[in-house]
Amino acid sequence: MDTIELARRLAGLGQAREAQDAYTLVIGETADPAEKLEAAVYIFQSGGDYRISYTCFRDLYNQGHFREETLAMMTQAFYEPNVKARKKRYEKNCKLLAKYPYLFRKDFLPFQELPIRFYPYDDEGVVPFYTEEERFGDYLNFKNPVVSRNFFKDLEKPILADGVISQYELEYLNDNVRDSTRVGRENHVYLHYSDWGTFCAYLQCWNLRPLLEEKKLVFLIGEEIGLYPIDFKERFGIDYSQYKPQPIAIREVKRLIWHTQLSAHNGGDFFNEVFDGHPNLLALPSILFTEMEKTLASVRELLKESGSEEEFLSQWQWGGRARLLELYRMGNPTDKDILVGIYLSNNVAKSGLDQSARVAPAVFFQPHFVDINYELKEDGEGRASVSAETAKELRRCRFLKEFPYIKTFTPMRRMTSSYGATVRYMYQMSKLMEAAEAEDRKRKKTVVGDEISDRVLNRSFMVDPGERLFRDSVLVRFEDAKLNPKAAFTALAAFLDLPYTKSMTECTQGGKPLSYGGYIAGGFDTAPVYKAYDDFANDAERYYIEYFMRDVYEYYGYDFHYYDGAPVDGERVKELISGFTTLNGYIRETWKKVADSVAVIKKDGETIPPEGMEQARQELMEHHIREIEEKRLKIARVLLRNPRLVNQDGRPLRMMKRLELDPALLEQPLYH
Repeated sequence: MDTIELARRLAGLGQAREAQDAYTLVIGETADPAEKLEAAVYIFQSGGDYRISYTCFRDLYNQGHFREETLAMMTQAFYEPNVKARKKRYEKNCKLLAKYPYLFRKDFLPFQELPIRFYPYDDEGVVPFYTEEERFGDYLNFKNPVVSRNFFKDLEKPILADGVISQYELEYLNDNVRDSTRVGRENHVYLHYSDWGTFCAYLQCWNLRPLLEEKKLVFLIGEEIGLYPIDFKERFGIDYSQYKPQPIAIREVKRLIWHTQLSAHNGGDFFNEVFDGHPNLLALPSILFTEMEKTLASVRELLKESGSEEEFLSQWQWGGRARLLELYRMGNPTDKDILVGIYLSNNVAKSGLDQSARVAPAVFFQPHFVDINYELKEDGEGRASVSAETAKELRRCRFLKEFPYIKTFTPMRRMTSSYGATVRYMYQMSKLMEAAEAEDRKRKKTVVGDEISDRVLNRSFMVDPGERLFRDSVLVRFEDAKLNPKAAFTALAAFLDLPYTKSMTECTQGGKPLSYGGYIAGGFDTAPVYKAYDDFANDAERYYIEYFMRDVYEYYGYDFHYYDGAPVDGERVKELISGFTTLNGYIRETWKKVADSVAVIKKDGETIPPEGMEQARQELMEHHIREIEEKRLKIARVLLRNPRLVNQDGRPLRMMKRLELDPALLEQPLYH
């Protein structure tokens, strides 16, 4: 039986939900417009997912099928119930703009003559209908928290932006371009729209009242672009040069650039050193996330307990007297305000800061975590969730979410290289800490952990598109940044909406050049790209990583160096795990001191006598290794089933988009 026949029979039997499912399949399978229309109408009229019908009606109309019927249904169901609110918004914005000095046309079109109608799709977005062209456009979300272009690429002149329709981006420009009186020069935001009718149409959707209060925006229509930049002294009698430039105020800072820590040894410090000293950033090296939270709590407690400015200043530990008074006088600063105050008080953070820049700086923040350990859980429905305690901490964090504008980027290094470097680091740290542990027997032992399990479970590069911290995010490959620094950092600066500056062509800390000695290949040295860490990772371990991360390798453009493309089953996994001799060797060596520190061991309720302790400690060590191997097998069995990965709330995860480089700026071929 054809799917359409099945759907009709189910509908005839009154089995609405089953019929809706069948008709949904029809829409995806059939090429017959009549069958598509039948399916969409049934789903809509029977109370199914209206978005399926909506999309089908729109597509049929644009393809020239049943245009009268589909437009009528779309208009009646989606446009007309909302037209009164659209008209009210339009008239309100027209009234505001009629009095606004920096819009030079006032001949607003009658509402019924606007060239675009907006059909609501969901709670967030709409689909435009272009009346003259008789077509539906693509989905628009005016509040989508994404900055889509490099507005601040060149700060020599006032900001000029063409065709900005996003409410979010309009607010972003208004909030981050500093007032002309604070920079002592003309510093308006010039917004150019090529067509007056189109500009008027978007007045149905924008909320202009908060954007017009500070009179930062200048609207230019069509050929008025020739007015840019306006001489405000000559045209309006306003001489901004009479104002003395003001230092950046705490509440001028509303942007956060979150540099995420994907895993250890992905080159995070390199990126910090490149962005250090940028004139439009408040940047510090990597900071322990828990320490930052403690600092914020300490400042808040100090603010609460201080009865006067003098008492507050006398106990402040973080420098920057002017910032302290600014914080104190706020009365009830947010966590975001406190964080910005700390950065503005820190000479390293503001080492390159241009206090007279046209735009307020962004806080460049890389929280560091001692351990990022992921857990894998199957739900029995072909899905598996991956989560880490660090992700939960970030979700709970107030100061991150209090920034209205967030850009996120994540460096990634070839998985096997990062793995080998991490094992080396853990082993070196265990050796360095032996002396301290010898003096303090209660001190926690530093050991090599099961890094290979952590590595294949770490899916930090997979994000929930609805998660606020990742709505505007990108992944940049460490190898691109090392081998093609100009192309990589030009593209990354553009994504972060920063100018690409001379400061980004050198590695510094606190604005001072860094020197690297001994075996450290720092700065723009390309040696870490090719380092294989053969003493800390063997081929079985690297084969295993490449196999279970093969989707990652493909998506982000890495070739396989160890995995040969052969099928892998349970027996092959066991064979590979039995070959993890390099990692197991370092685990045994470093965990031996843990076993040796155990003073009392019991077996079957009886204390092992001194002469049996050496054997007991060895058995303890081997038991630990067996537990690790069992965990590896358990993880591998789940991953072999290729589950769909979701977050802890069950929402699907997808790869963070990769930063694309301009081929014209490449100095070397792209790394594979």
